[in-house]
Amino acid sequence: MAISKLKFSQEKKVALTKQQRRQLAELLKTGKESSAKIRVENIIRDDIYIELLEFLELYCELLLARLNMILDRPTCDPSLLEAASSLIYSAHSTDLKELVLIRDILIYKYGTEFGKDALENKDGHVPDKIVRRCGVEPPSEDLVNMYLIEIALAYNVPYSGLERFKGDGDDNGDEEDGGGDDDGGEGGTKEAVPGEQDKEKQGKEKPLAELAEKPSVSASKPQTKFAPKQQDDFDALAARFAALKNTPK
Repeated sequence: MAISKLKFSQEKKVALTKQQRRQLAELLKTGKESSAKIRVENIIRDDIYIELLEFLELYCELLLARLNMILDRPTCDPSLLEAASSLIYSAHSTDLKELVLIRDILIYKYGTEFGKDALENKDGHVPDKIVRRCGVEPPSEDLVNMYLIEIALAYNVPYSGLERFKGDGDDNGDEEDGGGDDDGGEGGTKEAVPGEQDKEKQGKEKPLAELAEKPSVSASKPQTKFAPKQQDDFDALAARFAALKNTPK
């Protein structure tokens, strides 16, 4: 039941964010960038929430697959510590009563002390990817700008940040033509944003596609102008960006 509800909630949120992206594209098209920057925060929060639901769905499927292990053993098996702890920790961050019920069942099964430790993540069994997605901090200006750039690219609408992005790409392209053999610290930026006109759009989108498949590379290639602390945010939302690029105009 919880798995079905998680899937339904994800589909509902995805449909909502697609509608919101179209609305943001209209705002950018009419030059209302200030309003777009405010409203895009809702999309970012929804995307993070969708990511959280996807992880929780996997945890629920794992618990279901090992239900006999849960029923037969009085203590939580080490292979289930992450799943059980994460479900207990994040249940309050969702609006799904099914997850709250699972949390209560797990606490009843393994004891209140286990539940308390999971809620506080005392033993570190809840991974950072879950902790980050349960956070309530507002998105950074860099992340907001990145979202608006991708929306502008997907719907072919003007955005001032996109023009600056193009300018950075052209500069990097010139540098690459003049010193392609250098292995300096700016090499990642040169590869991520080629300067050739026929590859201009590919140069902007390729780093995001690489994020979805190669998280370890994402820290060095895409947009070095962003603060290092945002690398995890970009990694977490890589799949959303990939979907966004394919959004119909």
